[in-house]
Order: sequence, then C-alpha cells, then structure tokens
Amino acid sequence: MITMDPVLELDARNGFTLWPVADVEPYTFLRLCGGMEQAEVGTAVMQIAATNAFRPEDDDCPPLPSDPRGAFLHGLLTREDLVAAGGLRVHDAGTGVTVQPGCCDGLEEWRDWYRVFDGDGFVGFGHDPSPTAERRGDTVRLTVDVYQEDSPVIDLPGTALRHLLAGAERDLAAFLALAAAWAAHHLPAHAAPVTAALARCLDVRAPGAP
Repeated sequence: MITMDPVLELDARNGFTLWPVADVEPYTFLRLCGGMEQAEVGTAVMQIAATNAFRPEDDDCPPLPSDPRGAFLHGLLTREDLVAAGGLRVHDAGTGVTVQPGCCDGLEEWRDWYRVFDGDGFVGFGHDPSPTAERRGDTVRLTVDVYQEDSPVIDLPGTALRHLLAGAERDLAAFLALAAAWAAHHLPAHAAPVTAALARCLDVRAPGAP
C-alpha cells in the first residue's frame, strides 16, 4: 500500500505560551489531516506563523501590533508570499521506502506535483537528499535521492498518483476546517484572517468559500 501525507516540518520552539501546543520532537514532520488533536492544530498554526514572521532585519517589516498574539501573527496575516516548510511525504508499506519532502518545494507548493502530468513530466523537490518525481509512460517513479547511486524508488501508475494527490488535498482541506474551528476558540479576534491566510498558504479553499 502506498500512502501520501501532507506534512509540516517543525523546528525548535521552546517556551511558546500564546496558545496550547503539543509536545512534539523538533526537526520532525507533523501530518496535517482531519484527525489531529487540538494541541497539534495549535502547533501547526504556530509553526506556519513563525515561519512567516517578520524579523528585525527585514527591510519591509511594518509596525507590529501591540498585543502579543497580533504581533506573532502579523507576518502570516500581511505577507504576500506565504511559505510552509514541509511537503508531501510518500510511503510504500510493501517495500518500506519513504520519499520525504525536499528543502526547496514547501507545502505551499504541493500542487507542483501536478507538473508530472501537466508539465514536462519531471519535478525536483530540493537537495540533500534530492527527491524527484518523473513520468515514465503510464508510470511515475519517485526517487528518494536522484544523486545517490541505487537510490530507493517507488514506482506507481500515474492514475494512482492522481488519487493520492486528491487525497492529500482532502487532508489539507480537513486540516483547514479544524484550524478554522480552533482559531474561533483560541484566536477569536483573528479567526477569519488566520483561516484565510492558512487557506492561501496551503493553496486550498477556505471553509465556506465559493
């Protein structure tokens, strides 16, 4: 069985107190889906907001709101180009091979996978390692590290990859629905813009959007 999961890369965030977050290992991946615990949703929102936060060295850093939550969320709510470290992780239970997200194609660009069908048939996702997806006739080959001799690979029909991508989109939409409800409870003053920003960052439709 081959599975595909949208995953968010976590960095080290110690002592975060603006809202409840889960006790997770840093430098690991958090799966985004509809079955997440509330603290995990809070962790995901925290991580995406932190990734897009303004830094003092940013030339275009606008004045931050005075309230701590508003200041922490300001980059997420105002930046034009949002990013979410991570991507789509593919695992073949039959062989034990896992293709992890690369460093240069984050979760905000997950739709790049469709270039396997609609583009030139090849997508590279970063380096060290260098995972790739390549169309070969009716089959798609996913390579763990294209620069590694005898790299592990996952071969699957192109139709199967389309189904996996549709499932990944459903997972992201389910996460966004959870995040909208979470934000209404934990960030009532910012719930609507946070939900809209997450939808834009993850390139999925916001709950209730036409």
